[in-house]
Amino acid sequence: MTRAARLPCPTSVATLAVALTAILFGLVPLFARELQDEGVGAASIALSRYLLSAAVLLPFLPLQRAKRGEGLLIGGAGMAMGLGWIGYLQAIETAPIAAAGVIYMSYPLFCLTFAWLLLGQRPTRRAVVAGLMILLAAGLLLDPGGLAPGAALALLWSLPAPATFGFLVLVLCALTPNLTALEKLAAGMAGSTLGLAPMALTQDVGAMLPQTAEGWTWIAGLGLVTALLPQLIYTIAAPKVGAARASAAGSFELPTMLAIGWIAFGETLGLREAVAATLVLAAIALSPAIRPAELVAPKLPAGTT
Repeated sequence: MTRAARLPCPTSVATLAVALTAILFGLVPLFARELQDEGVGAASIALSRYLLSAAVLLPFLPLQRAKRGEGLLIGGAGMAMGLGWIGYLQAIETAPIAAAGVIYMSYPLFCLTFAWLLLGQRPTRRAVVAGLMILLAAGLLLDPGGLAPGAALALLWSLPAPATFGFLVLVLCALTPNLTALEKLAAGMAGSTLGLAPMALTQDVGAMLPQTAEGWTWIAGLGLVTALLPQLIYTIAAPKVGAARASAAGSFELPTMLAIGWIAFGETLGLREAVAATLVLAAIALSPAIRPAELVAPKLPAGTT
């Protein structure tokens, strides 16, 4: 066997790297709940997740005149995502992590909806089936009879998180073709930071910052382990495997959330949660890729070619 034959396939390594990033993203509830137990507010937790990435990626901000428009677009999408993420944090504080995770992983449905509304990319049969599967999964977990008081409402208020993330994915994939991956990340993280900073600063003093050294350790871990590190790995690995395989590998985020709820917080995973998670994972695998805006054929008048 030659040395080349013994080396791992670059595509396989990249796929494993994307799966690793999904696992790291899925650790967010572990860090967030520890900070919530210390009294840190949702806006401060969200800000701390994006601030480190924004600072490290600051040199890559697309400030050139030719790229400024796309930079502002993705910055606005990042701002919306950061604000929407507050609802997700409040959901995992009051609702089971399994339920909050399933709702959050519905973002492909929102992404396809925005592609239809903004780019005219009509949903395919696969997209419709995937959307129905996600809606069914959400319906299984939004039954007020199976949740603690206030949990169902918290899950409903968390819907802006997958909606804004779905919009950000659309902007990343289809509306910013002139930006590099690092420029997109820099603009998105800067937007999230700018949107969350005013909300974090207007909280009560006790909710702005951790009061213990352990709390600061959780803050640092949240920014490094669940944001900066996986984002950089994903930026390098995802283009090597393509959108379909990256999406499939990225679905490891949901099982990680379920495991965190079960192992770290003693949440029970019943048949309803298992079915809902399976539906969402299957829907993610079934969802078609979003085409760049410039590749969408324009609608021509009748009789023209």
